[in-house]
Amino acid sequence: MVSFFGRVCAGQRHAFSAVAFLAVACCAPYSAGQETPTAKRVTEPAASAEQIQAGKSLFAQQCAFCHGRDAGGGESGPDLTASTLVEQDVHGDKIGPVVRNGRPGKMPPFGNLDEQQVAALVAFLHDRKANAKEGRRRTVDVADLQTGNADAGMRYFHGAGGCAKCHSPSGDLAGIASKFQGLELLMRMLYHEPESGPVRRASESGKGLPTATVTLRSGQTITGKLAYRDEFTIGLIDASGWYRSWLVRQVKFTVQDPLEAHAELLGKYTDQDMHDVLAYLQTLR
Repeated sequence: MVSFFGRVCAGQRHAFSAVAFLAVACCAPYSAGQETPTAKRVTEPAASAEQIQAGKSLFAQQCAFCHGRDAGGGESGPDLTASTLVEQDVHGDKIGPVVRNGRPGKMPPFGNLDEQQVAALVAFLHDRKANAKEGRRRTVDVADLQTGNADAGMRYFHGAGGCAKCHSPSGDLAGIASKFQGLELLMRMLYHEPESGPVRRASESGKGLPTATVTLRSGQTITGKLAYRDEFTIGLIDASGWYRSWLVRQVKFTVQDPLEAHAELLGKYTDQDMHDVLAYLQTLR
């Protein structure tokens, strides 16, 4: 933000003060290696057009349904081109952890993305922020969610998508379109259920809660319901009902997540697949 040191005012006294200030400022010694108060950090190397395009495609698949295709904001996701986090990010140091770990209760983690993919997303977001214009915020138009074909969605549900292996239109999904509509139904479809803290909530039926097996240095293994997981800590509820946690660097562990198929589908869905399945789910009233 530009800081004004004086205001143009009527009267000789104010004019003299402003001139005196400018004279002092102009005559002040300057060192070539000295950083001025308004100096910006070193500009990051420009990303290649190929990397930005890769990030754009990945963003469209994984993020656009909340943040809009141009990252300008959606019905449930903020405008990332106006994000302070994106502004302060350097080489993905702030964007990367959020992408991998998500935000409890707001955004699911995308831990399945590799370093190259995260770097592409970072490049795309910085490019969008650099080229964004004022008045850029978007919302999701309801009509945008009504472009699918329900018959095609049913075929995908029972075929290529593999949804019928875990879900039933007459069972757990019966009446789902009466409970959720529009973007909320789409998000339920993509993530199965909202996030709640670092670990996804179990569904009402008790199914879908991840389990973890931790192997100690002694060789002992402990298995239980996954209760907490981040880049530093793994925690579970053991068979006796006790909460136990370890530093991830001190143990080995595996996580079995029955809902992992939803995360895998995020990278496979085409726009048409997504809208077709949504159209099919909208018939389940």
